[in-house]
Amino acid sequence: MSLSSRLVGALLVLGFAACSGIKTSTNYDPNAVQALRTFRTYAWLPMKDGADTRIYNPIIQARVQQAVDQELASRGYKKVEPGENPDFQMGWHGAIQDKVEAETINRFYGYAWDPWYDPFYGPVAYGGSGLAPETVIREYQQGTLILDVVDADSNKLVWRGSAQARLSDNMNAEKSQKLINGAVDEMLERFPPKPRKQ
Repeated sequence: MSLSSRLVGALLVLGFAACSGIKTSTNYDPNAVQALRTFRTYAWLPMKDGADTRIYNPIIQARVQQAVDQELASRGYKKVEPGENPDFQMGWHGAIQDKVEAETINRFYGYAWDPWYDPFYGPVAYGGSGLAPETVIREYQQGTLILDVVDADSNKLVWRGSAQARLSDNMNAEKSQKLINGAVDEMLERFPPKPRKQ
């Protein structure tokens, strides 16, 4: 195997590793910040009806609720039944999307200050085989998990967290729970939100 081929392989591994993280974001109603910081009890909203049975099924619901319940309990929140007058209600949504990613990799190996010099083979002519870029097309699935916090008194959405991650091809129960746990932990790190500085 040539040096350039080995480098392309190494770059692809690094590319997969860089894309394996969880991307999260949160949003909230600024007028509800004070109330959010006083909430102590919650109940779960019924599972949303969804056509994608890979997501909307009792197994995934149990995994999401387990992750949220553990995280909230560790911070002093108490789960109650919907009829027990909770401060807020938790809901969740999910989606799986097919994605295509194209990445072009320059196979040339040289020095930054001299892009036409290969340290092993000497000068490389422009347009030579050592400079031919390689484009790699990858198809993958991206999972999205959304957590909603609804004020139980007003029945209004007051906080939302969203997490996205690439799903592996061999997503077993253990990996699924670990991914959900990570997404939930990262989202709920920012709950409740801190008041914005004036």
